[in-house]
Amino acid sequence: MKFTLGEIATIVKGKLRGDPDTVITGISGIKEARKGDITFLANPKYSFLMETTNASAIITARDVTCEDKSIIQTDNPSLAFTKVVELVAPNGVRHPEGIHSTAVISESACLGKNVVIGPYTIVEDNVTIGDNSIIYGGCSIGHHSVIGEDALIYPHVAIRERTEIGNRVIIHCGAVIGSDGFGFATVKGVQKKIPQIGTVQLEDDVEIGANVTIDRARFDKTIIGKGTKIDNLVQIAHNVVIGENCTIVAQAGISGSTTLGKGVIMAGQSGIVGHITVGDGAIIAAQAGVTKAIPAGGMVSGYPAKPHDTSKRVNACVQRLPSMYKRIKELEEKIEHLEKKLKEKNG
Repeated sequence: MKFTLGEIATIVKGKLRGDPDTVITGISGIKEARKGDITFLANPKYSFLMETTNASAIITARDVTCEDKSIIQTDNPSLAFTKVVELVAPNGVRHPEGIHSTAVISESACLGKNVVIGPYTIVEDNVTIGDNSIIYGGCSIGHHSVIGEDALIYPHVAIRERTEIGNRVIIHCGAVIGSDGFGFATVKGVQKKIPQIGTVQLEDDVEIGANVTIDRARFDKTIIGKGTKIDNLVQIAHNVVIGENCTIVAQAGISGSTTLGKGVIMAGQSGIVGHITVGDGAIIAAQAGVTKAIPAGGMVSGYPAKPHDTSKRVNACVQRLPSMYKRIKELEEKIEHLEKKLKEKNG
């Protein structure tokens, strides 16, 4: 589809600096863009790319200017660009329709209006699935589980018994929701399994990435709060409670009975020990290993995780270790030489 810059500026509620009649025929990243494309710049660190891009227009923040390019200034360039993507290049994905003949659905299951069930999916006893939810092929929905309205569950997702899934939840391929928590007791040198009789609750508007595993609670619930987004390959252990609108990035791990407040960000490959609390709005940097509670608004990095400013200073000292070691060796040699001369003088 084609739109003019004037039309796009109106749709994203931005301020246009350029020709409103310029026609946009495509979208692209700022490095790859060609004439006729629109792109965006969200991180000012990459503002130098505005001078070299071939894009016909750039969506930017309100305070960004560029003399040689048409720009649309917005409050949130990423969000504005998302709206443009939906307009100019809709993804054209067509979800399946109806209930496939190979699906195995219990007679006691309760399906809402316009529910889609893909091939070879199993829906066990007393499952409830809300209106307009789509479940692709090869999925397994355990007994007494509840799935809300407008959910989208991609192929090969396993949802264990008594799991609760809210409205508009998206779960990507290969995720496992409600597997047993990792609970064992050692008796005379033998590991004995501790029953995990709790469940998992995913609140409204949660999105779960591919191959994520979320363990059921030993008792009560493991909870993923409303609007939280979880990237691929994340492990969440039993009895974890994650607040609303958190962001958990790929390969992160959260140990049992840990609580995250609202708006927490865990960067890639970070990890948290069990039984601690992370306050609202805290940020955990990539590969950080969190061993203690983090206050609201705190930012930590490193292992063991420390306040980010402290961690940067420690890192700077570590980088200087080779030169410091060399300097110390030189000083030791000088001291040894001085001691030898002093001994000769006094001898």
